[in-house]
Amino acid sequence: MNPKQLTGKFIVIDGPDGCGKSTQVKLLVDWLAKQDIDVVSFREPGATAIGEKIRDILLNPEHKAMDTATEVMLYMAARVQLWNEKIAPALKANKCVVVDRWLSSTCAYQGHAGGFGMDKVIKLAADCLEKPWPDLTIILDVDSATAATRLKSNLDRMEQKGDNYHKKVRDGFLKIARQQKNFVVVNAADNIDAVHKKITDIIDNFGAE
Repeated sequence: MNPKQLTGKFIVIDGPDGCGKSTQVKLLVDWLAKQDIDVVSFREPGATAIGEKIRDILLNPEHKAMDTATEVMLYMAARVQLWNEKIAPALKANKCVVVDRWLSSTCAYQGHAGGFGMDKVIKLAADCLEKPWPDLTIILDVDSATAATRLKSNLDRMEQKGDNYHKKVRDGFLKIARQQKNFVVVNAADNIDAVHKKITDIIDNFGAE
């Protein structure tokens, strides 16, 4: 891999709750740094003062009355703030940006599982974001039973939505991966090291293009 090929690139790791993406983001960032790549990472929603407040609202189990359309707008608002405040400046500075979740999540959760409509989510993103889609999106795919064993005991509001909802979420991720270019699906049922190796192999090939 030529490290220069990853300068100014926007990479997302996404997938259903329990797929291990937060762990894999950290491992990937550490690996990229060892390749002498100037890399920064952010979680989404969050990573800005405004985004973190929106995240607290979205994930608070007390907010059971929240409508799916409200979720869409709040996630998009946090995303726009993150893009303008953090991601766009980092990309302009030729950093490699790795983000934990992005537009693919809203497509899978609210668009598909929540019934809002993927096309409507994508249109909203196109109207709000300078660059709706990353240069590369890696979807960590895992079945619901395996994912459930990886979740912490104190579930947030989205994690509490039930098995049927989360099965639809997984279907939504696989659907958006088929529809959009620059998406790669990785079987995340393997152990942490094996999944990390799959991801670094993908990044190696991506950087060599």
